[in-house]
Amino acid sequence: MTTMKNGSTKKLNLFSLVKYEHLVAGISGGVTSTLILHPLDLIKIRFAVNDGRQAAIPQYRSLSSAFATIFRQEGFRGLYKGVTPNVWGSGSAWGFYFLFYNTIKTWIQGGNTHIALGPTMHMIAAAEAGILTLAMTNPIWVVKTRLCLQYSNELSPNNDSTNYRGMVDALKKIYRAEGIRGFYRGFVPGMFGVSHGALQFMTYEEMKNGYNQYRRLPIDQKLSTTEYLTFAAISKLIAAAATYPYQVIRARLQDHHLHYEGTWDCIKQTWRFEHWRGFYKGLGPNITRVVPATMITFATYENLYHYMRENKK
Repeated sequence: MTTMKNGSTKKLNLFSLVKYEHLVAGISGGVTSTLILHPLDLIKIRFAVNDGRQAAIPQYRSLSSAFATIFRQEGFRGLYKGVTPNVWGSGSAWGFYFLFYNTIKTWIQGGNTHIALGPTMHMIAAAEAGILTLAMTNPIWVVKTRLCLQYSNELSPNNDSTNYRGMVDALKKIYRAEGIRGFYRGFVPGMFGVSHGALQFMTYEEMKNGYNQYRRLPIDQKLSTTEYLTFAAISKLIAAAATYPYQVIRARLQDHHLHYEGTWDCIKQTWRFEHWRGFYKGLGPNITRVVPATMITFATYENLYHYMRENKK
């Protein structure tokens, strides 16, 4: 509901608040950062699923060791395994997330984007956007994880059911072998991951709003690229440090080399064999990847969105 000048109220239509600019700018940011930083994402996933109990999985001592080993054994293309679903996944996920988040936020604001919502409402809007986005993109993340975890020593005609030749082939084989449920492996820990996006967006929005209020400007005033990069980096570091363990559990549930009865079984086994360190495997490569990725994504999104909005007037 929104109040008119004559005191009457007008019911807002949620669909009237949908702005395609958020979708386009979000997709652009997600695709750009993915193409630049995919090798780090692949290495992060391989570190995360390495529980030390699978002889078939290559062992990497460090980030540089992983780069060198993958390049030596699988070539340059090995560093970009799973890049197709990652581009689709990141592009669509960021596009939908920015679209859903800003639509929900503007609806809560009653159509007035100059109204500050506060931390709680920012988190609610981001959480709702995260749930909607996850439901639409989880199948793509499953395919990306499987392709990233396809090692050179496994590619043989005798293991055809898990030899994926690409994104479409993986989609067909996962559906044939595991049905619809196969596409939603890791969905439960992914739901916990909604808290990651909610915490990140809340921190990012509060920093932007606080900075503009300090300068006595409207909260939706465009910032410089350097300011967007700084706020994006800080918000991502806070969210990543607080919520990383769910990403390890999610990756392990999606890995076809590992077998768990469910999320709780995965948590118990990880703690039993690796203790708390197991929940933070791959954190170094993850921070190295996600902070620059978030900076690129947010800076691209903000600049492109404001450019399209100004040229639409």
